[in-house]
Amino acid sequence: MKSIYVFIIAAGSLFLTCTLSACKHLDEKPDNLLTSEILWSNRANAESYLYNIYGAVLEIDYPHVGISDEASVSIPSTNVRQMVAGNWSSVNAYYDHWDNYYTGIRSSFIFEANVDKVPESQLSTALKTQYKAESKFLRGWFYWQLIKQYGPVVKLTSSLALNDDFNKYPRNTFDQCKDYVNQLMDEAAANLPVNWASSSDYGRPSKGTCLAVKSQLALWAASPLWNGNPAFASLKNQDGTALAPGAYDANKWKIAADAAKAVMNLNAFQLFTNLDNGGSKFDPYYSVRDLFLANWNREILFSRNSWNYWGYTKASSPNPGGINLYNATQNVVDAFCMNNGRTIDDPQSQYKETGFAENNGDQSWGHKKGQWNMYANREPRFYAYIQYNGRPVLPAPTVDDKNYYSSAGNIDGTGRIEFYYSGKAGAKATGITNNITGYNFLKNVSPADNIRQDVTNYRPFIILRYAEILLNYAEALNEYDPSNPEIIQTLNLVRTRAGLPGIETVYPAAVGNKELMRKYILRERQVELCFEGDRYYTLIRRLLLGAPENQTIYTMNVNEDDGGQGFAFTPFYKRTLFQKRAWENKMYLFPISQYQLDRDRALVQNPGW
Repeated sequence: MKSIYVFIIAAGSLFLTCTLSACKHLDEKPDNLLTSEILWSNRANAESYLYNIYGAVLEIDYPHVGISDEASVSIPSTNVRQMVAGNWSSVNAYYDHWDNYYTGIRSSFIFEANVDKVPESQLSTALKTQYKAESKFLRGWFYWQLIKQYGPVVKLTSSLALNDDFNKYPRNTFDQCKDYVNQLMDEAAANLPVNWASSSDYGRPSKGTCLAVKSQLALWAASPLWNGNPAFASLKNQDGTALAPGAYDANKWKIAADAAKAVMNLNAFQLFTNLDNGGSKFDPYYSVRDLFLANWNREILFSRNSWNYWGYTKASSPNPGGINLYNATQNVVDAFCMNNGRTIDDPQSQYKETGFAENNGDQSWGHKKGQWNMYANREPRFYAYIQYNGRPVLPAPTVDDKNYYSSAGNIDGTGRIEFYYSGKAGAKATGITNNITGYNFLKNVSPADNIRQDVTNYRPFIILRYAEILLNYAEALNEYDPSNPEIIQTLNLVRTRAGLPGIETVYPAAVGNKELMRKYILRERQVELCFEGDRYYTLIRRLLLGAPENQTIYTMNVNEDDGGQGFAFTPFYKRTLFQKRAWENKMYLFPISQYQLDRDRALVQNPGW
């Protein structure tokens, strides 16, 4: 079976290597290397070229997740730790993917201009049409990623020649860039199936993928960042052209709702449950856990099939064996509801901040007797996504593997994680890195993995899934038609899969109340899509990342010596200020690197940088 893996075949390696490494935007090499008759003489070479364009599709930079309030990274020198300390600029522009995406954009033009040269005996007209549609989708995807990071960028409609005057290419307006992405998605969707039925095609975009990107982009355009944001009034090209929309347009929320509904109306995608994975009875925990572990399911709208799942599991797992790199914060822990569907600040939630649980939870996957009450009776997603102190380790299949994670006095066959100060995964532990928050990621970690033995199990990297579309629809609909009953119906699809009661039964006052319902919708996004990159971009587009509550990061008290008390050391469980991050409003956009500004003198920098 054939998957979308990045590879370079020997016959085409010279040309493809040029495409993906030497040939940078505004720094191109002669096109005769890329349009060689050898390259376009057979199907294998042409497909290899296309698959190398897929190589420019990036999975989430997981350290990048640490820019938002849901996570931090345990190594102080990492880029994200420098960014949250305010130590970045156009000269040291971290996570600068400008060249990567423009390389992919240029390669897509070259592919579409040349794939028809492949003899019909090698590649049918139908496949050429499909492949050109995939290439158009990829070009639109790359532009969408650039827009999210930098705002308006340079819109190219063909590859640049070597003798082009690069200084005549200014940034296009936000609306021009948005409209171009929508155009590409429409053109690609016209020649792609609604979804893919064969596992040999997993990883390719479908019509559903194209419409989902339009949903994301429409929500982006409707949100406060780009919908009449006065902070962008000064964002103009050198000729005075305003690059940002100047006035707020409430109708953009309707456009966003309609775009999400278009995906829903395909009736081709659905929320995954454990019943799709052989379960005999619905279980919310296994549903929200296993949707990331199944090789494919109908919730996935777009995925990358080649990614470093071993490295992710290693970085998410505790010492010894793991490296404790990706640490969840107390902020995101507090966002998870109780199992009655109420938030922990609700007096009716039955949440307890202190003390140890006197009984096991109602489900096998819930809390255990003796664990801290803060972690008791929480919703299923909490247990599927958060590794907390005293919880049995998951990536350790045998009893011996589990005992490896426990100190001598704690060995009981379950491998309870020791995030307390002198524990095996604690701040005093010896290892590559030490946990700094009292929590690790557990989402997307398989219980069949074995970090001790460096064994991890394949699963695709999910870039875009149906739950996000449902949340997009509920959010956009609430902004322009808050009394619409479909808001509750759609939001409850996500809550029901997570094992929570309907929002109207728990918080009836939110029904028809735009501001209150918005609060619960955004909180649902925070939990459902945690550690998937959405939290950062939601706070960005909503102009909320700079809010003090989102820049003030809390953890457990990981640095106070436990005096040998281990899990019984109650001061560990004290909510502790970890950092007040540096913030300036210019950070709502990334800076365009000075390197790019020097190469294209027509570019203007983002405000404040």
